[in-house]
Amino acid sequence: PLLRGCAVVTLPSPLEVKKTADAIEAESATLLVGTPTFFKPYINRIEPKKLASLKYVIAGAEKTPAGFAEAWEARFGSQYLEGYGLTETSPVVSVNLPKAPQGVRYPGDSSDGHRRGSVGRMLPGQAARILNPDTMEELEVHSVGLLALKGPNIFTGYLDEPTRTAEVKDGDWFITGDLARFDKHGFLYIEGRLSRFSKIGGEMVPHGTVEEALVKAFSLEDSEFPLIAVAGRPDEVKGEALVVIAAIDLVIEDVRENLSAAGFSNLWIPKEIRQVEVIPLLSTGKLDLRAINELAQ
Repeated sequence: PLLRGCAVVTLPSPLEVKKTADAIEAESATLLVGTPTFFKPYINRIEPKKLASLKYVIAGAEKTPAGFAEAWEARFGSQYLEGYGLTETSPVVSVNLPKAPQGVRYPGDSSDGHRRGSVGRMLPGQAARILNPDTMEELEVHSVGLLALKGPNIFTGYLDEPTRTAEVKDGDWFITGDLARFDKHGFLYIEGRLSRFSKIGGEMVPHGTVEEALVKAFSLEDSEFPLIAVAGRPDEVKGEALVVIAAIDLVIEDVRENLSAAGFSNLWIPKEIRQVEVIPLLSTGKLDLRAINELAQ
């Protein structure tokens, strides 16, 4: 906006969907930036004419649920694009674009600016590595591994926290904590947070995959906010075990039956359920992983 002279409209709370829609209509806004969690209520609460001026929606901070981008585009007509970044990267690392920019060379031969399921291509000036999360050895970039980044946008460290900084910095490289891969055309795919995996019986089990299966099994796709979260807790036999944090009534036998029917092995099936009134969320709309992990313990 500073470079292009674009007007920017900000609102105090992304939870106020109607106020946001009114502002979009009043200001004829063309671009909306937010998180999938905050976008979901628009589908049921907002008439398409209120968002008629929007051309693009950019989603970040969390993975977009399967099918949601298509549902948004079908209802509102604006193009749904995902991006990726962290506070430590100032913050944008990559973003899908309506079309590929001219004069920028990318791997492969694709002229597309976007690819569904990816978080786009990296902004120029950055370098990336994919690392083995156990050995920290460099892997081939098309493999799934720990994403490390280097560039002028990377922070120098956490203020007055040298120990914490040393945990995520290796020289100029920043270890993001995200598991990722690149395709042959340079599009980046985020597979999950390393902290959102449990090592069970020697196998890495992604919490998000189990969550998605449970959401589908119990027909929770249309819920405006998360009703289920999965976390790990210590287990004497397998190292870790999965726990379902649920804001709905669930029975562990039904959870096991549905996941088994979906083809999940016993290692991937949660051992218990913890009932809560609401799933803890951050102000960004992301799961509050610290609170969820505490509930799982």
